[in-house]
Amino acid sequence: MRLWVDADACPNVIKTILFRAAERVQIPCIFVANQAISIPPSKWIERRVVSSGFDVADNYIVEHVEPADLVITADIPLAAEVIDKGALAVNPRGELYSRENIKQRLAMRDFMEQMRSSGVQTDGPATFNQQDRMAFANTLDKLLAQRVP
Repeated sequence: MRLWVDADACPNVIKTILFRAAERVQIPCIFVANQAISIPPSKWIERRVVSSGFDVADNYIVEHVEPADLVITADIPLAAEVIDKGALAVNPRGELYSRENIKQRLAMRDFMEQMRSSGVQTDGPATFNQQDRMAFANTLDKLLAQRVP
C-alpha cells in the first residue's frame, strides 16, 4: 500500500498528519504537485514534481496508483478515476469516496459548475476547521488499520 497525495490543494495541517502517519506505519507517502513542496527528510515520504498544466498531477497519480493504494484528494474526477482502478480515495475532510457515492458527487460537481458558468453566485466550500482535521485523522487511522499488515 502507498499513500498518494494530490498535494497542490492539500491543506498543510493534513500534510502534517500524513507525514506522521507515514512514519508511524512505515508506508510510502508520495506528494504529487506541479511545484516543489516542503517535506521532512524521511525514507517513507517522497515528492514528485510534475509539469504545470491542467490535470497533470492528477494524471500522474492515476497512471501510478494501484488497487491497494489510498489517494488523498478533494478533486472528485480524480477520485472517480482512482476508484475505477480499484484504489481508495478520501478527501481532506475525511470523507471516503466510494463506488456508491462518487457518481452523485460527480453529478453535484457538474451541476454546481453549470450554475457558476451561467452566472449564478455560489458559495465555496466551508472553511477548513478543527472538526475537519479530526475527521480526516480518524478516517485515515481506520483505513490504515484495515490495509496495513
